[in-house]
Amino acid sequence: MSGCGCEIEIRDREQRRVLIILLAINGVMFLAEFGLGILSESTALIADSLDMLADAGVYGIGLYAVGRAAEHKIRAARWSGLFQILLGLGVLADILRRAIFGSDPESWMMMAVGAVALVANVICLILIARHREGEVHMRASWIFSKNDVIANLGIILGGLLVHLLDSRYPDIVIGLAIVMLVIRGGLHILQDARREQVAGGA
Repeated sequence: MSGCGCEIEIRDREQRRVLIILLAINGVMFLAEFGLGILSESTALIADSLDMLADAGVYGIGLYAVGRAAEHKIRAARWSGLFQILLGLGVLADILRRAIFGSDPESWMMMAVGAVALVANVICLILIARHREGEVHMRASWIFSKNDVIANLGIILGGLLVHLLDSRYPDIVIGLAIVMLVIRGGLHILQDARREQVAGGA
């Protein structure tokens, strides 16, 4: 019975279930956070909402890779990393536009939405935690979930600073920090996928 493949089938089924839940949470949070980010004129919330969209894309790519050969999983991780980097650069352009032309972020909405997003991402982090040392496409999902929690804490801090300082600049700074976190995470995944490919070819 040891060669029946039952353990692999169970692992694949569990990965698929976790990724579907993560995809649903991030998809819903993207829609809510993007709309509220525009309403509150917060670059940090818009940046984080697009990070949610990137994560939803990453989980979708990871879902495609479940049960497939190692090269498909490496390719999925690589596409995930590239998607994160490209989206991060797009958000960076929007932040620079707002920095030049101005914005008036709503601090209380930033903190409230950031807190809701934090709860959602902590749930995601708990769900993916047991897979953080697993296959490359699942390690990518762990990195993105961990970065999201850090970003949400930054948004709450940014909203507090906007309120206390009566300035839009903390929002812009936090937005830039989230973008750098997204791009750094994407680069990390590309490096991890490259190492996996080299190890597989050795």
